[in-house]
Amino acid sequence: MRQPTFDPGLTQQYNRSLRRAINPDGSFNVLRRGTNWRDVHPYLHLINMSWPAFLGTLFVAYLIVNILFALLYFALGANALESATQPTEGLERFLSCFYFSSQTLTTVGFGSIAPRSMGANLLAALEALLGLLTFAVATGVFFGRVSRPSARIAFSAAAVVAPYQEGTALQFRIVNRRANALMELKVSVILMTVERADSGPKRSYAAMKLERDAVEFFPLTWTIVHPIDDDSPLKGKTVEDLKRLEMEILIKVKGWDETFSQTVHQRYSYRYDEIVWNARFTPAFAIDEAGDMILQVDRVGEHEVL
Repeated sequence: MRQPTFDPGLTQQYNRSLRRAINPDGSFNVLRRGTNWRDVHPYLHLINMSWPAFLGTLFVAYLIVNILFALLYFALGANALESATQPTEGLERFLSCFYFSSQTLTTVGFGSIAPRSMGANLLAALEALLGLLTFAVATGVFFGRVSRPSARIAFSAAAVVAPYQEGTALQFRIVNRRANALMELKVSVILMTVERADSGPKRSYAAMKLERDAVEFFPLTWTIVHPIDDDSPLKGKTVEDLKRLEMEILIKVKGWDETFSQTVHQRYSYRYDEIVWNARFTPAFAIDEAGDMILQVDRVGEHEVL
């Protein structure tokens, strides 16, 4: 059996140029098509969406449910609900039905509006049950979002090619943006290039050896260094070569979150146009007069051209 070529799971064969393999937010540049409603898991969808989208979804769902029940109360007739003002027709009665629905759904029940007919009582009982179940699920999803362990590792906006020992090295810098402690950090870096042939573009992957691929503690910044030596896939490459090869550096960081006692991951990538040549990173931490280490998290990407 022929030895298989190295592929980290991003395929080698495709039919046209790609913008990038990994987006700046760490997600893969893959848009899924051909799925149906049975392939969608509501819990995973709610857990993974952004906070504005999640809160917006809850608010819109709350409005829709109350509007639907308000329409049902409205359809039961003017005598279905009893209130002090007792509106009979139009928008005022619909709003009264909406307010009663919101009070029933949330099990608040101020008492200013009450069901009067048998149909309204049955509908209110059903809505109260639905409210209890819905808010229990929403609370569980909210807790799942808050308690889910995740990494918040910031990468320098650009990688640099800097002097290193007797030669040069490709470097990028990372920092933990959160105050929690990350331990046993390990990083792996893969160089992806594109070769063009008659059969179409083909991706190639090469593991990039690092000066140090792991650290025990991560309270400060960490500059990851790939020496450009004779064994480096970047040896002899120029800016024009990397552009022609559509080079992208794929990065995976794995660490142990001490707060949640779980392993967390984060992905990132640099394209050929996100590399600064003949530059080096400037210090992002210093020691104050009291002897304490001061870390400037927002300076993780600061560099100077040599």
